[in-house]
Amino acid sequence: MDSQIKNTLGLIQENDKSKKIIPWKLVGDYTLILTGALVQALAMRLFLVPGLLVSGGVSGAAQLINHITNWPIGLMVFIGNAPLFFLGWRYLGGRRFAFRTALAIVSFSVLTDGLAFFIPPSGVTHDLVLNSLYGGLMLGVGLGLVYRGQGTSGGSDILGRILNHRFGISISQAYLITDTLIVLLAGLVFDWEHALYGLVMIYVSGLAAEVTVEGSGIYRTAMIVTSCPQEVAQEILAVMERGVTFLSGKGAYTGNEREIIYCVITRSEVSQLKALVKEKDPAAFMVIGQVHEALGEGFRPLK
Repeated sequence: MDSQIKNTLGLIQENDKSKKIIPWKLVGDYTLILTGALVQALAMRLFLVPGLLVSGGVSGAAQLINHITNWPIGLMVFIGNAPLFFLGWRYLGGRRFAFRTALAIVSFSVLTDGLAFFIPPSGVTHDLVLNSLYGGLMLGVGLGLVYRGQGTSGGSDILGRILNHRFGISISQAYLITDTLIVLLAGLVFDWEHALYGLVMIYVSGLAAEVTVEGSGIYRTAMIVTSCPQEVAQEILAVMERGVTFLSGKGAYTGNEREIIYCVITRSEVSQLKALVKEKDPAAFMVIGQVHEALGEGFRPLK
């Protein structure tokens, strides 16, 4: 009976902890989404709109409509995303998708139109290169923050996922189709020079979003084939204080069984690892690869 009571109390405590943790996780996600929407809106008002650079998707189409009719960009973004939002709700489903996507769309739309009262129409600079680089950087960081908050920015995100879900078209191909169409229209509405710089801006924003979501790629993996794996592993453990894993391998030519050293290090530790391995076994074979993210002991905590 005592053990049953303890188990019951333990479950109650775990449930209480989960109730405390989940709201804070939601608050963190919503904060990321709102911050991302603000950064995107700033990019739009400071660099994209003054530089006549379209970002692709619904927001790019809204810029073109604004240039022709002078209708508010944020309002056009909201109207253009409404049918896509309901299609996404139907085909992608989930209350979490619906609420977080709606939060991202509404906040971006409101902030884009609201900032127009505080930011001059000329923006920061008239230089197309600066507008495309800094606009793409800010836009990508904003998108990455929204993604890290488990949200989507609507528009091309929803359309890409629907095309992937219903017709098997890859999300990258869906982005390529929608962005290419908007850029072609920008060339006709503005001019081809601005359209080409818009492509540069889209590329920069994609890189910035990837780095924001997945990290800067500062980690490296190393696979080491050596005749003295124990000595090399001990040096890595003692000198670099990095964990090491032994993988079983077999040479295809010699047929000899051997242990392969696998470890994860930072980019700045690559030279140190090379010197350490060379000192122990100059004939060793090493393969070093890039890692998007490393989670666990010695790196970022696994969340």
